[in-house]
Amino acid sequence: MKLGIVGLPNVGKSTLFNAITKAGAECANYPFCTIDPNVGVVAVPDKRLDFLEKLYSSKKKVPAMIEFVDIAGLVKGASKGEGLGNQFLAHIRETSAIIHVVRCYENPDITHVTGGVDPLRDIDIIDTELMLADLDAVNKKLEKAQRDAKSRSKTALQEKDLAEKIKIHLEAGKPVRTLEVSEEEKELLKNLFLITAKPVLYACNVSENDLPQMSNKFTVLVEERAKSENAQAIPICAKIEAELSELSESDQKTFLSDLGLEEPGLNRLVKSSYNLLGLITYLTAGQDETRAWTIKKGFLAPQAAGVIHTDFERGFIRAEVMTYDDIFRLGSEKAVKESGLLRSEGKDYVVKDGDIIEFKFNVSK
Repeated sequence: MKLGIVGLPNVGKSTLFNAITKAGAECANYPFCTIDPNVGVVAVPDKRLDFLEKLYSSKKKVPAMIEFVDIAGLVKGASKGEGLGNQFLAHIRETSAIIHVVRCYENPDITHVTGGVDPLRDIDIIDTELMLADLDAVNKKLEKAQRDAKSRSKTALQEKDLAEKIKIHLEAGKPVRTLEVSEEEKELLKNLFLITAKPVLYACNVSENDLPQMSNKFTVLVEERAKSENAQAIPICAKIEAELSELSESDQKTFLSDLGLEEPGLNRLVKSSYNLLGLITYLTAGQDETRAWTIKKGFLAPQAAGVIHTDFERGFIRAEVMTYDDIFRLGSEKAVKESGLLRSEGKDYVVKDGDIIEFKFNVSK
């Protein structure tokens, strides 16, 4: 999973990236200090893995991973190449979802590229540029679709109708993620690679003064905006996250407790990102390895097995399943079995978050 971190210059975007990846991306109080995208691969925090690793005395632990991409700041006119717009647009198309960092605090010592703090205006600036870029792409697609539609093929006609529908929606100033489409149109939409069709998570960058509530007059506005456009919003303090990233695990707990916080913002960011993309985690555990596997919510057992290896899906026989909650509560796999809580599931089983699974399969040569 690749998440693109975007936002206007000086909203805390690179500070947040540094905090969650410890990659040391340059931070400075001037526009465009990030020119090339910085990339950091982050292990997904999961206490379930830690417990299972100890329980099974596993030789290694393999967490799920997320790739974060810190993309250069965007300004008005980026869709026409202003600032670093063209580079920004190219990098953002490659991501699964967008984390849009929005400044939700006032500080006269930190320059704001567009003047005073106004998160909705900032969102509109970036949305407008992304919609203009999408409109340009859709116009090109529409020209081709109109030519192809002369063949009267069903697919060509559907593509033309969808392109026209999207064009009208974008011209009305609405991102593609708010457009209602059929299941058939969803498949066609994927082939257009439109930026505003991507899921968006607004990261409301608040100040230390807003802790522990992490709420202020700005975050309320962003949360309302998110609800109106099929997006999500969470508050986060990039400065605190940066300080946390420099501490040991035990010191982090003390620091969080002193601030009245239960967990780092990274944990909430990851959970929200998984929810945004409709992802869950199942687990495999044993002496050799304990591992987390990321799958789409609703995957059947054979599909989940295929994430490990295609042979697992092709030769799927059954899945031996127990829940993390059961093994944590009872203390051992043996106790789970003795309680009759180890289940044998077939091809129609829908895998749940926190399932611990051993797949049985057979592939004929």
